[in-house]
Amino acid sequence: MKLILTREVSGLGHPGDVVTVADGYGRNYLLPTHNAIAWSLGAEKQIDGIRRARAARVIRDLDHAKEIKAKLEASSISIKVKVGAQGKLYGSVTDKDVAAAIKSAVGIDIDRHKIKLVHIKKTGNHTAKVSLHGNVVANVTVSVVAA
Repeated sequence: MKLILTREVSGLGHPGDVVTVADGYGRNYLLPTHNAIAWSLGAEKQIDGIRRARAARVIRDLDHAKEIKAKLEASSISIKVKVGAQGKLYGSVTDKDVAAAIKSAVGIDIDRHKIKLVHIKKTGNHTAKVSLHGNVVANVTVSVVAA
């Protein structure tokens, strides 16, 4: 089965790669989890868009990762959320919310899968770890405030 990867799959490839896999693996895992789309001539045109999005998020080398780490740790990331009477959030702050806040505050597009944080359910300052490159991890302070 010929597929186009939409996400990075370890041991298989990166987004935008055209891969050939066993029918069962593609039909039962890659397609239902949206890690890939079926290959066709029309889908082949989507590869350029997938590769451009990947190129915007890629960290080029160790020096670039250290530069991004310095920017992230120096910036103040703030997320406004709805809260209840005791300061508890309606829901929680997720890695997707943190990635969007980083994009708006710093202008750097970070893959949300690289962000590790504990469940944030209260307002205040929290720390999120962003894996940039190998052993380069940025500790980002996220300030959660009431909207």
